Amino acid sequence: TLAPVPGAIAAVGARAVFVEVTPDLTIDLVDLAQKIHASSAKTLLLSHMRGHMCDMDQLMALCGAHGVRVIEDCAHTMGAHWGGAPSGRYGLMGCYSTQTYKHINSGEGGLLISDDDQAMARAILLSGSYMLYERHLAAPEPEVFEGLKLDTPNMSSRMDNLRASILRPQLPLLAERVARWRSLYDTMAVSLKNTRGLRLTQRGASEAFVGSSFQFLMPEWGALHAQTLVARAAKRGVDLKWFGADSPIGFTSRYDHWRFAAGKALPETDQILKSLFDMRLPLTFTPADCVLIAKILHAEIQSINQAGPDADGTLLSVD
Repeated sequence: TLAPVPGAIAAVGARAVFVEVTPDLTIDLVDLAQKIHASSAKTLLLSHMRGHMCDMDQLMALCGAHGVRVIEDCAHTMGAHWGGAPSGRYGLMGCYSTQTYKHINSGEGGLLISDDDQAMARAILLSGSYMLYERHLAAPEPEVFEGLKLDTPNMSSRMDNLRASILRPQLPLLAERVARWRSLYDTMAVSLKNTRGLRLTQRGASEAFVGSSFQFLMPEWGALHAQTLVARAAKRGVDLKWFGADSPIGFTSRYDHWRFAAGKALPETDQILKSLFDMRLPLTFTPADCVLIAKILHAEIQSINQAGPDADGTLLSVD
């Protein structure tokens, strides 16, 4: 996940307890059950990182049995569904980003959804409604605010009218964008599926995902092979990210980079991140572009595979 997720936990003075991920880039429900028992945590901040949704029915049953509230980070899943229900509708609250690279965007910003009157009233007050909350068109009834309005601080984090006016015309376009992203994602997956050593993530049968980015794993590779692929791909115009770097680069980071949210090591996750690659699929791409990108990646992976193991400590040639 990205730094703002544990950052939100740190911002309210809470302690983050990290949970392992599976090779399919979803939360490990077995480890989650163990962490709930060991930590007595009462809130799960669930990040659908890079658009991968876990089995939401199993997760909600587990959390419900232990009295754990679920807050969904849907920055990468606006437009996605599990079992026909939109992402963000399972937990107490769904949180969506509208930052530049998201599914609808206003440069910066975001929004919350909830069916819980108390949670939404608190969110409206926190956002900086002053005593004008009755003007909020999606607010609960005024009486819900009565027991909250004098005890909830004003954080002045409202969505302004300019951003809202940019976002509203994009909402009817979301379904068409989702279909176009799925076409790009499927083209990449089909084109790379027979690449030796490359593992694609498996999606749940109930998941309708948004393929706005593409991930694959090279489980048998070490760091030098991974760094070489990133460098060679860049030289050929393909902007590939790798999650195994020692320091955060751009938007790409690991849980152990964040000193402000220090937690216990996640050995299974560490192994996955060392082999994980990621790239955006902007809608300026066409399926033909994706075929070409996949050919470039396939060729470079094949070339690196033929060079043998990287255990000798020598970075393979980028040329």
